[in-house]
Amino acid sequence: MRSLIDRLFLDHPRSVNETYFEHLFFAFSFAGTLFFAAAAALVHAFIPSLCEKTASTAVKNLQRKMASR
Repeated sequence: MRSLIDRLFLDHPRSVNETYFEHLFFAFSFAGTLFFAAAAALVHAFIPSLCEKTASTAVKNLQRKMASR
C-alpha cells in the first residue's frame, strides 16, 4: 500500500518525470507568472492604454511552456 506521503507529494511529480522540488519550483514559477498576468490585466482594466498585451503574452508563454513538457 502506498503511503500518504507518496500519494500527496510524490505521485504527481513522478508522473511528469520530476522530483518534488523540481515540480515545486516549476509550480511556483507558473503561479508567479499568473499573478503577474492578473496584475497586468487589472491595471489594463482601469487604464486601457497600459499593459495592452502583457497578460495575453504571459498566458501564451505559459501555454508554450506547458505544451513543451
